[in-house]
Amino acid sequence: MKPNFSMRLRVFNLNCWAIPYLSKHRADRVKRLADFLNLESFDLALLQEVWSEQDFQYLRQKLLPTYPSAHYFRSGIIGSGLCVFSKHPIQEFTQHVYTLNGYPYMIHHGDWFCGKAVGLLVLHLSGLVLNAYVTHLHAEYNRQKDIYLAHRVVQAWELAHFIHHTSKKADVVLLCGDLNLHPKDLGCRLLKEWTGLRDAYLETRDFKGSEEGCTMVPDNCYVNQKELQPFPCGIRIDYVLYKAVSGFYISCKTLKTTTGLDPHSGSPLSDHEALMATLCVRHSPPQEDPSSTHGAAENSPLVTVLREALTELDQAVAQARRWATCAGYVIGLGLLLLAVLCSLAAGGGVREVAILLWTPSVGLLLGAGAVYTFHMQEAKGLCKARAELQHVLGRAREAQDLGPESQPALSLGHQEGNRAEDQ
Repeated sequence: MKPNFSMRLRVFNLNCWAIPYLSKHRADRVKRLADFLNLESFDLALLQEVWSEQDFQYLRQKLLPTYPSAHYFRSGIIGSGLCVFSKHPIQEFTQHVYTLNGYPYMIHHGDWFCGKAVGLLVLHLSGLVLNAYVTHLHAEYNRQKDIYLAHRVVQAWELAHFIHHTSKKADVVLLCGDLNLHPKDLGCRLLKEWTGLRDAYLETRDFKGSEEGCTMVPDNCYVNQKELQPFPCGIRIDYVLYKAVSGFYISCKTLKTTTGLDPHSGSPLSDHEALMATLCVRHSPPQEDPSSTHGAAENSPLVTVLREALTELDQAVAQARRWATCAGYVIGLGLLLLAVLCSLAAGGGVREVAILLWTPSVGLLLGAGAVYTFHMQEAKGLCKARAELQHVLGRAREAQDLGPESQPALSLGHQEGNRAEDQ
């Protein structure tokens, strides 16, 4: 690769809100999305909430001349909803399905039935290795009483961990998706601090689009206006994040968003706004890592966010165990009730009553068993993430206290992200 190597990468990201039978004007919007992508000819188009595989196949056929490579990430009962269209050949792909993803009895929310995941594509562009990730985290239905906060924090941690472990051979890392996290939310800060990823909206000097970069805005006719009442400008929950490693430098030259209207037809492509980023990658001469200077461990941003995450997970583990304990008591009472009903039926005294109560008793027992099983699995998933966070927190404190020589052992991705930012 030439020392003066430089490359421009145009990226499109959109949560398509393409739910069969539920999303308004879905077929028309998918058609207009295909026309728009063909017209703009991005290097990569990373989409979320393409829930119907038929919609993906339609897009695949329509976009084939412009985007020869594509992949649909399949998981869960309904699917991940994630897909990617690429102008460049896809060398490898894989995915990670998140351990925790809401509650099965919250049927009206539906997230549990979706296989929320992160998908990874590996591309080779003129000798440069690009790891492109696309993801969609659990939705936030009530910001004041967010029962899914811990699950989203765990998903953000698993996402960061997955990127950290799969990007060590990459020259450039790109993450696009609907994180369902505001910029200052715990999960967003945890993801950025651990991976070193940079936010295109905060980094670019040329931004055009909705106010404050919001990706759900009141001007969009598909948005639930009640949900945005506390946020007059809208909310920013969709992101283009990136970093360069191994002697490369990446910057965001331009970033655009739609503003509630399709730039061509006037009708929105989705209830979310699309993000369109132009990234520039070039060689950067090696420099000393300015992040190697260290201060008090307790004041480190990474340590701070790890401690916040641990506090949140501690509370969530306790709650999951309380639910499991309550379900366990119900199971015990259900078994006792069944034993009594069996003895009454055998005795013949009130056999009709015993038989009548048998079915609801078995139903109660099975329901309690399902709740117990789910919340025990939830507690184990939370404990797994908590153990990983505790280990990283210990290593972060040790690295801060020991000084520069221990930094590479802590987090290669975190340090390389900082290095790219400072150059």
